[in-house]
Order: sequence, then structure tokens, then C-alpha cells
Amino acid sequence: MTEIERDEMEFDVVVVGGGPAGLSAAIHLKQISPDLNVCLIEKGSEIGAHIVSGAVIEPRSLEELLPNWRETNAPLRTEVSEEQVLFLTEKRAFPIPGLNLVMPHMANHGNYVVSLGEVCRWLGEQAEALGVEIYPGFSGAQLHIEDGCVTGIITGDMGIERDGSQGPNFTPGMILRARQTILTEGTRGSLSAHAMQHFNLRDGVETQTYGLGIKEVWEIPEENHRPGFVQHSFGWPLDNSTYGGAWLYHFGKNLVSYGFVTGLDYQNPHLSPFEEMQRTKNHPAFKKHFEGGKRIIYGARALSEGGVQSIPRLTFPGGVLAGDSAGFVNVPKIKGTHTAMKSGMLAAEAVADALNNNEQQAHSLEDRLRASWLWDELHGVRNIRPAFAKWGAKVGALYAGIDSMLLRGRAPWTLHHPHADHETLRLATKTSPIAYPKPDNKLTFDRVSSVFLSGTNHEENQPIHLKLRDQSVWGPVNHTLYDSPESRYCPAGVYEQEQKTPDQWDLRINAQNCVHCKTCDIKDPTQNIEWCTPEGSGGPNYPVGM
Repeated sequence: MTEIERDEMEFDVVVVGGGPAGLSAAIHLKQISPDLNVCLIEKGSEIGAHIVSGAVIEPRSLEELLPNWRETNAPLRTEVSEEQVLFLTEKRAFPIPGLNLVMPHMANHGNYVVSLGEVCRWLGEQAEALGVEIYPGFSGAQLHIEDGCVTGIITGDMGIERDGSQGPNFTPGMILRARQTILTEGTRGSLSAHAMQHFNLRDGVETQTYGLGIKEVWEIPEENHRPGFVQHSFGWPLDNSTYGGAWLYHFGKNLVSYGFVTGLDYQNPHLSPFEEMQRTKNHPAFKKHFEGGKRIIYGARALSEGGVQSIPRLTFPGGVLAGDSAGFVNVPKIKGTHTAMKSGMLAAEAVADALNNNEQQAHSLEDRLRASWLWDELHGVRNIRPAFAKWGAKVGALYAGIDSMLLRGRAPWTLHHPHADHETLRLATKTSPIAYPKPDNKLTFDRVSSVFLSGTNHEENQPIHLKLRDQSVWGPVNHTLYDSPESRYCPAGVYEQEQKTPDQWDLRINAQNCVHCKTCDIKDPTQNIEWCTPEGSGGPNYPVGM
């Protein structure tokens, strides 16, 4: 095949990913070294387009990055005013008393409920004001490696036809050369995975474990709106062996963010995270918040839950990892924004140091991390998520209380993640099907109408970005042994079983529905599904300013 000729651009630093980590890294680089030539690319159509609204943000990192944020019209307007954590049974809700004592990690005093997409857009404006070049709509398709060193990235080709040929509007991707590359693509990023594999960054590190977060934004009547109200729940509807729970936040102008996280180490192949999320809305503790309201946004994404045990080596020749690409999420806090931002800032400091010393690798990053409050925070909660995996929800919650109240995160032991998420499914014949209620299209909905609200779109004739590595595996394994779990864990209806004959079933892949959550890449029992980077601007297109 003829080598494609590509245009090239040269920078000091290329940042891949326009989320909190990447934007913080870019801003901090320009604060440290204003003369650096910094470029940031984002695969969404604009900064924030792949980030659905409604999150609670701890402003600690923002205070460090932009101390004057309150004077710059930052979109942190709804301070948490009241909060509660509930243990649910099917019909009742039991508040956890003494929240600050029993579950101090979940306390939200001084935090803000925000549209994270809007926060990212504002951070993008701060970055551009400092001279960062931002290019939305460009995906990072490949690392550019020369002589064992990353020397930048190659953006995705545009105009490739379904059969792989070059269409009439073909435009080759560009080589963005850089002395250092910062990968902040979010969970299960493609370039990050390539870097980890190529440079063996996960050698000696525990497997990463994930959750699937599915989210809706509702607009409700003004008289029912309680700005700053924050509610989390655990227990029903999940069984004792499944980690997860729901949240509900009131923010903005009559908006409610509602969502549900399901740990992807769940065992029952009949479980549907989407359906669990839908039926929880009918619980009395949640249903009242939606009365008279209208669902306006839907989205989903995988979340890293492994903690410090699962963070890989962060540096490699020519680049670093930061944010959720590496797994900087505080799971007990149910927060990853402030940790992602701080990891991006530390990456910027290490990269600037390497550039100043003309070094190929930003070796100081690991030491900077371990000397920071970020490491102390994550190390202090390292045992909570694996406790749930080891002992189940009830004993895990008991251990979490002991770890928080008595041990204060200073236990002389470290619990470990016993398995990868794709290894946990039991056989369909050994588990019980779950009878989910049908949607009423007022409070609960199906996947098709939900995906419509995500604004998801992919060019119709582009190559399918979801692939089976081995077509022969799906029938005897996924279908026969596990009753096609991908048809249930996918929150966008991408995967469907089709019966061709009484004895033959095929898998239909509706790639155009994909909301880029990466769950299939994580949960497939034989790791046979590969999520590839589609054309830039493809995927969800969430309203940024809402």
C-alpha cells in the first residue's frame, strides 16, 4: 500500500483530549513557560461536546490553577446547599446519619453542582487567552513513534469509505509533531492504550476496573427546583454482589442531573445497567423530583474505578499520561474532576521540567505525584472499592465505614482487585433473568429515544469503528454461554442479536448509535470487541451551555 503523504505541524507540546485534565495541563504549561508552543486536540465537535451536563465539582484544583476564577465569570454558580446519602430497599429509603462522620468522602460542603461541559468550555477560553491552539473535531488516531520515542500524534483520516477506500472528500490526517505529548483522552483512550502496551506501562500494576455511568438531564418546574440539592443512593435495585448506585443533583436553571453507576465487574449476564437506571426513577426517593418535568439530555461513559493500585507508570519516552487515561478518580467521593485537573497540572510541571532540561522523558512526574495531595487523597481511599468487590455491597459498606471513621485511610494493608471486569460473568444458565418493567415514555424510556437525546451522529459511510477481532467467537461464546450480554450492557442499543434460522444467530452492530462510553471494549468476556477511533466530530454532541 502506498504511504499516505501527510502535512505536518510542529509544537513543543501536543495535548490529546479537551477534558478537565488536558485543559488544565495546557493552561498550566503556558503559566509556567509562556513561550511554549502548545496545541490541544479534541475529538468532539467543540470543547465540552462529549461531556454531558451535571456533576459535583470540588474546587480545590481550580483554586490552584486559576485563583481568580470567581472574578472571571467561571460557570460555578450552584453551591451545594443540602445533601443526603440513602440506603434503598425496593419501597423505602434510609438516610445515613452523621454523613460527615460515617462517609466523610461523600460530604459535599463547599462544592458546586455544574455543567461540566460548560466548565470545560470556559477552561478552553482561558487556555486560548494564554495562547494555546485548540483544534476541536480532530481525533488522535495514532501515536507517531520514531526510534522508540513518541514524537507526536497522527490525527484521523477523514473521508474514508465503508470499504476502507478513499472517498471523494478524503483528507489525510496530519502529523502533529511534538517534543512532548500529554495523553488525557479519558477512560480507555485509544492512544493511551497504545502507549501502555508499547512501553509496557502496566507491567507490575493491578488491572484497572471500571463502572458505567448513565446520565439524564431533566428540566423541571421552577417550584420543584431545589438548587444545590445533592442525593446519592446505594442498595436496591442492585444485588449484594453488584457495586453501584444512583445520584441526583439540582443545578442551573431548573435542571436536574440524574444518573446511575454500575460496577462493570458484575456477574449476572442478564443485568442491564440501562434498565437498572430506568427503574430506579420509580423509587419514591427519586420519582418526586421528576414530577412535571421533561427529559432533555441523555449520555453515558465508562469510569475508572481502580484507584492508586491500578494507575500505570505515567511517563514514557516523549510523553505522559494524565486524567482518566491513567485512572485518577476518587471513587468513594464519586468525583474525578478535581483529581483529573491536578494530575494535568502535575503533568505540565514535569513536562516543562523535561523540556527545560532537554530530556526525552518527564521522569519527575512520578515523584511530583507522590509528593502531592492528590496521591495522599487517592491512597487514603485505596481499600474502599476493592472491599466491595471482595465482600459484596453490605460487608463492603461496613468496611468502608470502618476504614473512614476508625482507620482514616491509614490501614497497614492494601486490598487488591481480584479480577478484570471481563472475567466476572457467570454462565447464563447459572444465573437468573431479570424482569424489567416496560418503559412508560413519561418517566422511563427505551434506548432508541434515549440515544436520540444524545445528539449522536457518525458519517453514514465511514468504516464501522466497532469490530469483532474474531467473527467466529461471538456465536459459541457470547450467544451460547452468556446470552449476548453486549445487547444489555450497551446503553445505546448498538448490539442486537438477530435470528437468521432456528439454529443460527448473528450479531448486528449499529455503530451509528455509539455514544463512545467504551463499555463493550471493557466488558466483552473474551475481549473480542475492539473500539476504534471514528472520524473526528463523530459520536455524541451534548449541549455545552446547559
